[in-house]
Amino acid sequence: MVSTASVFVLIFIWTGIAAKFVVPPCDQHMFHYGVDRCLSDFNKSMETSGYRDHCPWPAEKGVYNKLMRCVDDLAIVFWCNGHGFLKDTVFYEVHKTYFRLCGRVQDPPLTTLILLIGPVVIATLLLPVLCANLTTSSTPTL
Repeated sequence: MVSTASVFVLIFIWTGIAAKFVVPPCDQHMFHYGVDRCLSDFNKSMETSGYRDHCPWPAEKGVYNKLMRCVDDLAIVFWCNGHGFLKDTVFYEVHKTYFRLCGRVQDPPLTTLILLIGPVVIATLLLPVLCANLTTSSTPTL
């Protein structure tokens, strides 16, 4: 198995096939044209999300993933994957426009905090009493 693979590698190198493949340059014009098409669909979906009033993230995750797949596919097709920061600038603008309210982290309501923390505190306080009771009740008295 290893010898077969090494023979194919040697033939590949010997024939010069490896040297003939040249990566074409990134076609930025077509990439941006395709991104505009992806963004138009995304913008239509986001207009109804109420992104100006609150963070639309959990509800719009599917639309965002569709945009991400679209931009990734365009980057691969037009040889722009890893070329500069083209994809990063697209998503930076999307986040700046639609997800600017998502950066604010809010504490949960007080009742939620009490329901989450209360049982842990009560168990911590009752555990020594229970353990002391169990260990001293089984010892015989003289």
